[in-house]
Amino acid sequence: MKMKYLFSGGLLSLLLGFSAHAQTLDLAACLRMAETANAQIRSAQLDVAINESQRSAYLSSRLPSLNFVADYKYNAVIPGQVVPAQFFGGPAGTFAEVKFGVPWVLSNTVQLNQILFNSQVNYGLAALRINNEIVKIQRDMTIQEVKYQVATTYFILQGLYQQIHFIESNISNAQLILRNMDLMVEQGLMVQTEADKIRINKLNLENTQSDLLATQSQLEDLLKILVGLEPKSKITLANDEMVQKSLMVDKTAANLFAIALLEQQKLMAQEEAKGIKMGYLPNVNLYGIYQYNVNMNPETDFRTGIDGAFIGLRLDWNLFDGLDKHHRATMNALKQQQLETQATLAQQQLQMQIDQNQRLVEVKVNALELAKEQLKLAENVHAHANLKFTEGLIGTNDLLQAQTGLEQAQTGVVSAYVALRQAELEYLKSNGNIK
Repeated sequence: MKMKYLFSGGLLSLLLGFSAHAQTLDLAACLRMAETANAQIRSAQLDVAINESQRSAYLSSRLPSLNFVADYKYNAVIPGQVVPAQFFGGPAGTFAEVKFGVPWVLSNTVQLNQILFNSQVNYGLAALRINNEIVKIQRDMTIQEVKYQVATTYFILQGLYQQIHFIESNISNAQLILRNMDLMVEQGLMVQTEADKIRINKLNLENTQSDLLATQSQLEDLLKILVGLEPKSKITLANDEMVQKSLMVDKTAANLFAIALLEQQKLMAQEEAKGIKMGYLPNVNLYGIYQYNVNMNPETDFRTGIDGAFIGLRLDWNLFDGLDKHHRATMNALKQQQLETQATLAQQQLQMQIDQNQRLVEVKVNALELAKEQLKLAENVHAHANLKFTEGLIGTNDLLQAQTGLEQAQTGVVSAYVALRQAELEYLKSNGNIK
């Protein structure tokens, strides 16, 4: 019974594994996979984490610092100093050498420092906070760019799959015609040259098929890299069926990352201006020191400990910096004007781009409808030409002309489909809404 359960469990795991390996991916699944596995997106997310860690590290500068210093010193030659001998009852005008200290001095110092006011610390925290928002916007821009690459590759592959399907159908049709023509050549009802014309067309189709399959392999490898799949894994995409379902979203839900980035840069410049002004104020630190010195003279067995402690306030005030802050304030004001101009221009350009992309989508929708109508007509013409050719009413050249028209119409549908999806992606990218 135990072996039965083990066998059933193993079979279930095998089936589940096969199912997971052979899953069909639609666009939404590809985008979700890219969000979690794409290397560019992971790097951008790490940038956000690094910036948040920098802010935490910077916050620690406002906490008190405690330092311990130990200085153990042996005076091989005790330093001396010349002093008037009169100090020790000697004759006036003479001097005596006096040595101060003992051979061994063990000094231990504990120092506490606490920032009470530092204008640059406050500016640094504000700058890190704004920079954190900038890094997040850059991360979101990276995510949008990667999703754009994923979606573009996905839809090019969709068009490629359809083009390959058309080519395979055309090759099958050419093979069927060739079989009939070869029989007619054998029976002396047709010259070999006529059959060779169809054979040349078939070889051209097969050559095109080989090129398309090579391009398909390259694009699938690229898509696997973008969504984080192993290079050797198999990827299967859901068929988009060339339908006209729109990728468009609500225009009011736009995420204008370029504008948001400029707004944060303007805030950063404003904080920088505040930091320059705050630089005119003094910095105030509280500090305290406790020191304990041990003095020893082994020759006389003398040893004594002397301690000391004090608390103080340190004021650091730069009264004149050679007009450095004045010039930096002037440059900052010009920078703010520049950012304001860039924001206005970017807003106008982005709105123009959004409007143009929206109009382009409408044009591409109509172009795809027209291409589909042309394909229907080309299919009817080709079917009618096949029938006439079978009945001997037209020659090979007329049949090849109909075949060429069909191939052009097929390519036109694929191109129009890819162009429509590309226009929709450009619109979504300008709106920041590729999801």
